[in-house]
Amino acid sequence: MPLTVVIVDDSAVQRRFARAAIEADSGLTVVGEARNGRDAIALVDRLRPHAVLMDLHLPVMDGIEAIERIMATRPTPILVYSAFVDGDDRENAAAALAAGAVDVMEKPQDASRLDEFAAALRRRIRVAGRVKVITHPRGRLGGPATTMVTRRPGQPVRRPTGDPVAAVPAGPTHALARRHVRLIAIGASTGGPQALSQVLAELPADLEAAVVVVQHMADGFIEGLASWLDGLCSLPVTVGANGRRLQPGTVTVAPSGLNLIVHDQLRVTTHEPAKTQYHVPGIDATFASVAESMGADSVGVLLTGMGRDGALGLKLMRDAGAYTIAQDEETCAVYGMPAAAMALGAVELQLPLPEVGGALCQLSTRRAAVEPAAEVAP
Repeated sequence: MPLTVVIVDDSAVQRRFARAAIEADSGLTVVGEARNGRDAIALVDRLRPHAVLMDLHLPVMDGIEAIERIMATRPTPILVYSAFVDGDDRENAAAALAAGAVDVMEKPQDASRLDEFAAALRRRIRVAGRVKVITHPRGRLGGPATTMVTRRPGQPVRRPTGDPVAAVPAGPTHALARRHVRLIAIGASTGGPQALSQVLAELPADLEAAVVVVQHMADGFIEGLASWLDGLCSLPVTVGANGRRLQPGTVTVAPSGLNLIVHDQLRVTTHEPAKTQYHVPGIDATFASVAESMGADSVGVLLTGMGRDGALGLKLMRDAGAYTIAQDEETCAVYGMPAAAMALGAVELQLPLPEVGGALCQLSTRRAAVEPAAEVAP
């Protein structure tokens, strides 16, 4: 049976292009089209497709609200494709992932590359259609995870409101010995932005360790992800740059299109990936460098994602004395990367997602408060 798809876009031209691109693959078929978010919800509920291709800028109901409602009532893998023309739009992309979408991609801007885009679209829909999705936590709470802020007409921007993990009880059930952790390295792929928002939101503002995050994401979207995460957690979130140092109590996200390598004294460099590297930025590349430079002073965490990236690097970290954690199958959108790490013997502790942040808090020390200088009597 072919994988069924619903297309949601207010442009008839874009719907025709997307249909033609998708149905060029005999294993994919479009079963319905919607022009606004409200109609999309009804169509998905009636047709129950394997995947949804969703624009964000829609009339009647915008794409992010439609994603939230679909994930609350009829959880379905959603691939967002939209015209991300500026930084605000790219924050919308991060908000869409947080609302439950499994992937984002930008609509083609260059007419000479339409065939290349169509091939990428088919590939991503095939991947999205295999993702296990669950009811979004905000759907269970009965409230939206985000509110709409309009910077200018036609350009909605989603901002987080409230605690994104309030619906899920947190706190590890394992007694973990505190250790000297200078660096926490986290890798994620499909379903990663939602998982990262939950883990990072639990880390305290006075965390002593630096945090580095590698999230598989298409070029151009990392900055929006970092900005969105920065609004959700108490730690500042920034994008890594060549020659800088990772700072204690700061989350550094690997930049788009490059591998982030960690050296002694938490200095980082960025490198072009090999042409054969499928996932960019690469988790294995960062984890391997952390194993070599930080060893037992680090903790490795591998979250939800398709494929095997990160498994070998996590094994190197464990062999070097680092403590290693993987997300469990039940709470993963895709139990690919953690399963590969488990098979290699790279995982010291496997945890449900709600317990990962608490475990990192148990393992890590906090910065000591600076006592004010005592006044000296004249």
